[in-house]
Amino acid sequence: MAKLLHPKATAVWLVDNTTISFKQIADFVGMHELEVQGIADGDVATGVKGFDPVANNQLVQEELTNAETNPLYKMKLKFNAAATGEEKRRGPRYTPLSKRQDRPASIYWLVKFHPELSDGQIGKLVGTTKPTIQAIRERTHWNIANIQPIDPVALGLCKQSELDAVVQKAAAKKAADGEVMTDDERRKLVSTQTSLGMEAEPKIPTAIEGLETFSLSDDDSAEDAPDSDFSDADSFFNLPENDDEDEQPR
Repeated sequence: MAKLLHPKATAVWLVDNTTISFKQIADFVGMHELEVQGIADGDVATGVKGFDPVANNQLVQEELTNAETNPLYKMKLKFNAAATGEEKRRGPRYTPLSKRQDRPASIYWLVKFHPELSDGQIGKLVGTTKPTIQAIRERTHWNIANIQPIDPVALGLCKQSELDAVVQKAAAKKAADGEVMTDDERRKLVSTQTSLGMEAEPKIPTAIEGLETFSLSDDDSAEDAPDSDFSDADSFFNLPENDDEDEQPR
């Protein structure tokens, strides 16, 4: 959708050079009616030079004439074919020169912590090419030994909302495929806000993993064994008699 150039300067020109109402000017330039009235009173946009929308190909004279004739008429911006689709451009995201050196670190971070993302999704997020992503995936990049994974949001290469939208899409695709996700994978696929709100499940230390059911005694045999009375020292140290003591040495 095309937008008006210099809306405040256009409002100044319309106030000074036409007889249309403040409401019509406000609707055309996207301002509040009281702000347009402030321009007429000299309280707003002081020193701003008027911008002629007709001479600058923003408005046709017929629209201006209709607005002056009918106080209820709403002027329409002149259609510009060159402005069609200007807000949604195809192709990789533009990355400033000062941040292009940070792209390998962000790619490494995405590949490491979000392996479910495709090369195309990573390329759109940080504005890179598929050969570069593939080189980092396969660790054949010429500088792979010096690349450290860094969050692309922290580097300013993409917004958190954009990253969350991509991982949510990956989560929906993985769920549609029927794949079972681990707890760590599920945390990676949800948004940051949702992940921070999830409760961490208790985990058994690896040093004692597998010993949670270990017991020093057999419960069944312990129940069947008769209770021993060790109320005095003699019974406690009562050892079985040795028959060999009575035999004479040969």
